[in-house]
Amino acid sequence: MLPKSAAFESLMKTAAIQALRRKLAADKPVFGLWVTLESPSITEMAVALGMDWVVIDAEHGHLDWKEIVEHLRATARSETVALVRIAELNGGLIKRALDIGADGIVIPWVETVEQLKKAVAFARYPEEGLRGIGGERATCWGQCMVEHTAEANEHVLVVPIIETVRAAKQVSQMVQVDGVELFYFGPADFSSTAGHRGQWEGPGVAEQILRCKDTIRQAGKHCGLIATSHENLLERQKQGFRMVGLGLDAGLLFRTIKASLAVVGRDRPVQASFAPTLEQSPTPAVPQPRPPESMRPDRPEIMSAVGSGPKIEIARGVVFECLVGSHNQARKLTTGLVTFAPGAVLPYHLHTFSESITLLSGSAVVEVEGRSYTLGKLDNVVIPPGLAHQARNNSSTESAVFHIAMPTDTPSRTLVDKFFSRRTMPATQPGVPGGERVNRFATAERGAAGPNTEFIDFFNQDLVPGIEMSGGYGLFHPGGRLPAHYHDFDESICIISGRATCNVEGRRYSMADCATALQPRGRVHYFVNDSGSTMEMLWVYAGPRPERIVVEERNATVEGNPWK
Repeated sequence: MLPKSAAFESLMKTAAIQALRRKLAADKPVFGLWVTLESPSITEMAVALGMDWVVIDAEHGHLDWKEIVEHLRATARSETVALVRIAELNGGLIKRALDIGADGIVIPWVETVEQLKKAVAFARYPEEGLRGIGGERATCWGQCMVEHTAEANEHVLVVPIIETVRAAKQVSQMVQVDGVELFYFGPADFSSTAGHRGQWEGPGVAEQILRCKDTIRQAGKHCGLIATSHENLLERQKQGFRMVGLGLDAGLLFRTIKASLAVVGRDRPVQASFAPTLEQSPTPAVPQPRPPESMRPDRPEIMSAVGSGPKIEIARGVVFECLVGSHNQARKLTTGLVTFAPGAVLPYHLHTFSESITLLSGSAVVEVEGRSYTLGKLDNVVIPPGLAHQARNNSSTESAVFHIAMPTDTPSRTLVDKFFSRRTMPATQPGVPGGERVNRFATAERGAAGPNTEFIDFFNQDLVPGIEMSGGYGLFHPGGRLPAHYHDFDESICIISGRATCNVEGRRYSMADCATALQPRGRVHYFVNDSGSTMEMLWVYAGPRPERIVVEERNATVEGNPWK
């Protein structure tokens, strides 16, 4: 028979815990994964990828103890420290998690020094603590009781989560508690207790967490939180957080699937009902504290009144005034107004890029390879690259005015000398598959992009596969507004009726009468209707999806301007 010491050894991963502590002592970050899904393969992947730690979440979600122990088994004899987040500060839960092999515990909602001291006591054997000795996995089912109990008190990790305003006020005392070397932050719950339920870091919360972080580091201890993106991961490192979570397993899976769907134009937001829908303007549910440094803009915003842009007569009686384009440093975007004199015709031509045509006033017809569409006010036609088309003013007495948009800053056209047999298309015809898309303003589907607003998507990657831009119509009732946001591309906004206030990082502009704003990539801005009547706009993004990245409102103020 083998001696007991040869047959068994303590399951506590002392070497892994020591390696984690060495990295932290050298002020190096330790990266990990928050595990919420059942399959132990997830934890095996984390181990195979060399992650420093995993937290197995037994507070939220549906993991039971059988599933938790399988995750712990996946870390056995590895360099990955395995922690279990229990549901509450409870001696029985702490004992059970440690008995089945956890290297440490994560305690939610710790608000006082007394609670933290109690957690440490529950995690330690007497005489230093109150943990009972069990014959479970941690002691190799009783075969390594002496070895395990001799080293457990020194190596067990107790990690409190600071996730309330009350807890933040106690951090300077908590860092003095013996047996605690790591702290974690829960920004979402912190925001909720600060009166901003549903936000990841509500107004002022980011600053409070950073102050707590400084207090913890000054005491020679370390802290961490979960990153929300690749950019945020790097930002958190620079800020001094050292126990940084790459994300939740479910969240990372969602992010990867959505990114793949976006490549083929099939990305959708997710509703609480699990039913996928196409929002009019998809936005993150949680505002970012500020744009990442990688989004720093290199150009100012420009407001162009009608009459200020360069004009060119592109056909007899047809004049194009460019309001957003290369002349004001727009990138991958040209928008403006085309005025047709009575009876004027723009002959058949085509582009190597898409074009959007929206009738603002008058009576007009757009033909695409002979398919003839009579347009009413604010009807829109989207024409993919390579399709020959023409437009004409049906009236012999009144002008017609179009708003046009193209996803290029160097527009060009090729005249087409070819006969197309004309076919009058019914008013209900939405275009043809694989060809033009016709949006009838009166019957278009509407959604909201902010309080007291109605929005229509005319074109984007989902509606017109392969298109290089996105855009549509927005109606702002009195008091209607958008949240502070920015884009990863340039944007054009034309105020087609009423009066709008455009706020760009605290700079305010009053706009009306088809005045058009160029918002360069990275500029934080929003529009609001401060008047007593409605306001309408046409917006165009130099990107195929109508994505706006919402940030905290302070970014749109002079004081909070992220780029000053």
